[in-house]
Amino acid sequence: MKSTSLISWNVNGIRAVAKKGFLEWLAKSPADLIAIQETKAAPNQLGANLLTPDGYRSFWNSAARPGYSGVALYAKIEPLKVQTEFTAPVLNGEGRILLAEFPEFYFLNVYFPNGKMSDARLRFKLEFYEEFLKLIEKLRKQKPIVFCGDINTAHREIDLARPQENEKISGFLPIERKWLDKLIAKNYLDTFRELHPNEVKYSWWSVRSGARERNVGWRIDSFFVSAELRKNITRAEIHNEVLGSDHCPISLELKFS
Repeated sequence: MKSTSLISWNVNGIRAVAKKGFLEWLAKSPADLIAIQETKAAPNQLGANLLTPDGYRSFWNSAARPGYSGVALYAKIEPLKVQTEFTAPVLNGEGRILLAEFPEFYFLNVYFPNGKMSDARLRFKLEFYEEFLKLIEKLRKQKPIVFCGDINTAHREIDLARPQENEKISGFLPIERKWLDKLIAKNYLDTFRELHPNEVKYSWWSVRSGARERNVGWRIDSFFVSAELRKNITRAEIHNEVLGSDHCPISLELKFS
């Protein structure tokens, strides 16, 4: 059996997290693929230590706007193909998706939009959700899907510390959660919930008022796989002991015969 290990982490600025032990963490990581969100940097702003760390090749999709958004993939295994531009305009320009093809699956690293800033951004987020679902449904006709990242929505009450206080806040709005219902209805699996149906664990904490120390958090970072890969899931974890960002890393392990 061949095992593939994956990690996803919203680092809230790759240059900022590099000053907080990211490269040391990366050097100790056993993961084959490490998906990073909210890089807030373009490759030409980074040194070799972040572009070509030992054992990894990196791929980047940076936002047109400097210091904003962006995703990156550190890969120990060579992708068959990498794509950063897509047909739907809403999926482009802000550096939010990196698609890598591997023999067994398509892997998408995604930094989904935040809808808290305005009604316009909420509409943008919902449109992004819909176009992203169309994209993976099209890709799924060719091979199974794995996608990960900062989903920016908690699905159920178990996924955030204070659900009643946040029912009217973007990130837990019924209309946002309904998209996750739709995703799951189309047979995409929330891997952490597949293996830990009742566990309360969070992946993001506000930087205000000591939320992390008090564990007042949200589980808004996830690995999803199309149901064809259910039998391949062996581990799915949240690593809330890892510091350096307002999010923590999450991981997934898949085994293939």
